[in-house]
Amino acid sequence: MAQAPSVSPVPAVTDGLLLTPADAYALARATGSELTELMLAAGRMNDCARPEKRVTYSRKVFLPLTNLCRDRCGYCTFVKGPAQRGAHTMSPDEVLAVARRGADLGCKEALISLGDHPEWRHPEMSETLAGLGYASTVEYVAAMSKLVLEETGLLPHTNCGTLSAPELALIAPWNASMGIMLESTSLRLHEKGGAHYETVTKRPELRIETLDVAGAAGVAMTTGILIGIGETPEERVEALFAIRDAHEQHGHIQEVIVQNFRAKSATRMKGAAEPTMVDMLRTLALARLILGPSMNIQAPPNLNAEGFPTYLLAGINDWGGISPLTKDFINPEAAWPDVERLRTLTADAGYDLHERTALYPEYVRSGWGTAPAVASRISEITDVEGYVRQELEQW
Repeated sequence: MAQAPSVSPVPAVTDGLLLTPADAYALARATGSELTELMLAAGRMNDCARPEKRVTYSRKVFLPLTNLCRDRCGYCTFVKGPAQRGAHTMSPDEVLAVARRGADLGCKEALISLGDHPEWRHPEMSETLAGLGYASTVEYVAAMSKLVLEETGLLPHTNCGTLSAPELALIAPWNASMGIMLESTSLRLHEKGGAHYETVTKRPELRIETLDVAGAAGVAMTTGILIGIGETPEERVEALFAIRDAHEQHGHIQEVIVQNFRAKSATRMKGAAEPTMVDMLRTLALARLILGPSMNIQAPPNLNAEGFPTYLLAGINDWGGISPLTKDFINPEAAWPDVERLRTLTADAGYDLHERTALYPEYVRSGWGTAPAVASRISEITDVEGYVRQELEQW
């Protein structure tokens, strides 16, 4: 007797319908026609929510404030030990010099990235901070955020790892938004040989706690997942639902990044296989259908220089930060795309490229939780829709 055809868990309509956990897990390894249907559903959901068909990006400078950290992940080349070649903590003069050059080139965002509480592992960092007049890395981050905002007009967006409520309260008044990547909820990655073996700050419960602290404080946050570091497709789905749960409490997650792992020499994971394009497209489509039509979903174009335009077919609506001045210090081998080429490729897919600030347009329009100094600067450079004013879009 012939079996009845199975019913696909992919939604046939996308009027705000989100994937249930059961359906999402069933689609975690979708291939062939089911993957095509999944991408079409994600694309329709995005287009229905954004009929103007705009895709955004942020013009930024990358400020690697310090590359010391209390952890060492199996895939990271950014972090150095104090005695290792390339270890460096930027001085205030260095921070200002780069920020001013970026402002002259039309940047609006200063992405401040650094290791998590490096003085908790390295006495050398405590000595450096004392010499600069600060008791902690968090104090220094807050001071440099204020300096950049007041002296250059660039809007800081800080990624500095896990934070307590008092720590976040020091930094937030000088930042348009902040970020912490969840990366993964898989505890297997903390076992011996795993990407997060012997790390502390990558424990998922600590990262979600930081997201919750930020939400309670009204800080707009960026988070996301890193795929290809040893997690299963089902664990990617689990991480996306953890992000959805965090966002539903406070409505503060303005952006979710789906980032593909890139293998690098001189790391424990130098021989690990990188995610395929199919991995990325499947995960992006799932992210859209799990997180919903209003979420801003980003995939970095520099980490797949040849194939990134296809991401638009899987429901993303943002390309992230792109710099005319500084490299991607996390993935230094991956150059930013030329913005005019990015504009052309985006248009070829049927979308218009628009510049945004570090705070997404809908959060700008709603006046989301920004302190007076930040709000004043945002109002100077954005239009009534919350995008960067057209006359300020220069390269």
